[in-house]
Amino acid sequence: MLSKSQIGFIKSLHQKKYRKELGIFIIEGIKSIAEFIPSDYQIHSVYFLPQYQSLLPKLPANIKLFEVTSAELEKISTLQAPQGILALVNIPETSAIDKATLRNNFSLVLDGVQDPGNLGTIIRTADWFGLKHVICSPNTVEVYNPKTVQATMGSLCRVNVSYHSLPELLKDIDIPVFGAMLNGSSLYETQWGIEGLVILGNEGQGISPEIIDLISRPVTIPRVGQAESLNVAVSAAIFCADISRNMNK
Repeated sequence: MLSKSQIGFIKSLHQKKYRKELGIFIIEGIKSIAEFIPSDYQIHSVYFLPQYQSLLPKLPANIKLFEVTSAELEKISTLQAPQGILALVNIPETSAIDKATLRNNFSLVLDGVQDPGNLGTIIRTADWFGLKHVICSPNTVEVYNPKTVQATMGSLCRVNVSYHSLPELLKDIDIPVFGAMLNGSSLYETQWGIEGLVILGNEGQGISPEIIDLISRPVTIPRVGQAESLNVAVSAAIFCADISRNMNK
């Protein structure tokens, strides 16, 4: 049985304020938890229905385990349909971006992306195509939002997500800066080379004017039909696929 204080503690992590204050976030589902166990993230505790205990891989001795009832899990879960198991994970300390790590590979840069599902899908897409870095502007949605974490399907433990002032990052950077824009050169004619940053903008407003000025290579996905725009996560997938195709020729 969980105490009221335990339930209150976990429920507080549904809110960004307390995730930041306490340095802990929530992951749910056996697949995601299994992905995080061998990663660099530190799992604080695991809460599970009895039938899920046998599905857990071997856990380090310092992880606290709590068997819960369905009613308790419904109280602490962020999901409408809880997945039978939930874990609390320590938020790692943030560090400054080492620009040297951005050389000889591609990274995604997000300017004001607001939808947590979009951010999670972009992280999962980056993982699929082998991109190790997703750099977010300070006004991009929080990566530890439960909806974001859920949408990554465990990929968060393999992709380095950081927040940084984009003008500061892009100023005087010595690798190509590509930008997803409506008036750029065709994606299919773009010479990607071996490295670069790919900037994707806000769902409604696109890339902000101060960032557009820092883009050296605007690129567009050619439109064939009548849709006004593409979802930002879909755009990220198309860019990643084309970069991957060109690098593996």
